[in-house]
Amino acid sequence: MRTAYKCRAYPDTEQAALFGRTFGCVRLVWNLTLAERHRAWRSEGKRTSYKETDAALTGWKKTGELAFLAEVSSVPLQQALRHQHVAFANFFAGRARYPRFKTRNSRQSAHYTRSAFRMRKGELWMAKTTAPLAFVWSFDEVDLAALEPTMVVISREPDDRWYVTFAVDAQAPAPMDAAGHQIGIDLGVKDFAVTSDGDRIANPHHLEKKQRNLARYQRRMARKQPGSVNRRKAKAKVARAHRKVRNARADFLHRTSTSLVQKADVIVVEDLAVANMVRNRSLARTISDCGWREFRRQLEYKCERAGRTLVVVDRWYPSSKTCSHCGHLLAELSLSTRAWTCPGCRTRHDRDVNAAKNILAAGRAVAGGAPGDVCGADVRRQGSPLPQSAAKQKHPQREP
Repeated sequence: MRTAYKCRAYPDTEQAALFGRTFGCVRLVWNLTLAERHRAWRSEGKRTSYKETDAALTGWKKTGELAFLAEVSSVPLQQALRHQHVAFANFFAGRARYPRFKTRNSRQSAHYTRSAFRMRKGELWMAKTTAPLAFVWSFDEVDLAALEPTMVVISREPDDRWYVTFAVDAQAPAPMDAAGHQIGIDLGVKDFAVTSDGDRIANPHHLEKKQRNLARYQRRMARKQPGSVNRRKAKAKVARAHRKVRNARADFLHRTSTSLVQKADVIVVEDLAVANMVRNRSLARTISDCGWREFRRQLEYKCERAGRTLVVVDRWYPSSKTCSHCGHLLAELSLSTRAWTCPGCRTRHDRDVNAAKNILAAGRAVAGGAPGDVCGADVRRQGSPLPQSAAKQKHPQREP
């Protein structure tokens, strides 16, 4: 099992300057290689292999204009080439979008493999440095002196905070004891999650709470002259405000996902099309603030480590419109309707709780367990595509 430990780093003046030059060289190599790939594909219609990019990097170091690339460690530069090769492989496979050029205004990072660093009695020595890198170790359950990382990542955030990340190949932890419980989760905006047990997890709205201060910092930055020291200071304040929101959201998602993994053997969630949902200009900010994709990612790896089962139900399953008691399916159910009475069995349903129960039942059917009280074995929508609205329907052209 591969895991990582991220810590605050405190490089001295010499180390900060060296890492800053390394970040710039990594960014330059990435952009030059990406431009060359783009030119080769547009003009000649051929792909560029990693071997060709590695040979080009060697040639750049021998030129007078790019001879400074040899002043930093070659490992982060080669890692940038490998990362770009993987990015293009994912793009051509349809798993990612086209790689973009890097900018100095975003997060900067450099990846070092074992040949470019060494660990001695808990001290980290990086390539081309004359002193160990100072960092704060916050994981008391792990012996730092016995740590054998396979890769070290040095990064600097836009708020000028430094971090060091240790990638380690560790043994998988023992599975958790069986909880004897299964749970379905319906994600939402008003309530972050509603479970099939009837529990509601409130949405903390982290970005909304900091939106006023964040807007004030952004207005102050907009008034500063571009390129000035005051603008750089104002930009750091904006980055710190975003960092507080990001950390608060990550803490909430980790606490929520860990609690759910501990209390249930089988967790069933719905496959949400977040990329399509954020196209709604009225709800884009609120949906992005929820962090549904990150929540699902945490559930995936935490369930794998704990020996739990995570089932993802297809997004077309009508969980809100189906009665969890008798299986009656409503023809229509508006978003404003938060509670409804089943015409078949006269059961009164809370919209979100009913959806969570149906998601759990559908997940049981998909996982091969008991189907529950609702017919939901085939949760993927079959047949013709969804009917379009009247405004989007194409009318047949009339013959003249």
